[in-house]
Amino acid sequence: MTHPTRSAIGLLLIVIGYTAAAPDSDLWPRVVRSSACQEHTNLHKRLDVVEKRVENTVEKLESELAVLLEAIDAPQWRPLLEDTGEPTVDILQDPEEKGQS
Repeated sequence: MTHPTRSAIGLLLIVIGYTAAAPDSDLWPRVVRSSACQEHTNLHKRLDVVEKRVENTVEKLESELAVLLEAIDAPQWRPLLEDTGEPTVDILQDPEEKGQS
């Protein structure tokens, strides 16, 4: 037969072990949990705003790139882009070096 003291000590150890293994949020006061949840919600709202701005910026850049590509493909630029066997003009070359090459 077990002694009541041993049973009480065993039960006490089980309760201590259970409370030590429980998630931390259960031990926080309600105000702290509510505050943490509100901060989490606010963070997600801010991330949604940032995501929307990034999407809008990407869309704007894509449209600007399309306009630039259309401008480059225009007939007045076509001779510069075609390889006719003639030497191409290097716009980054110094004017002094043009006469030497």
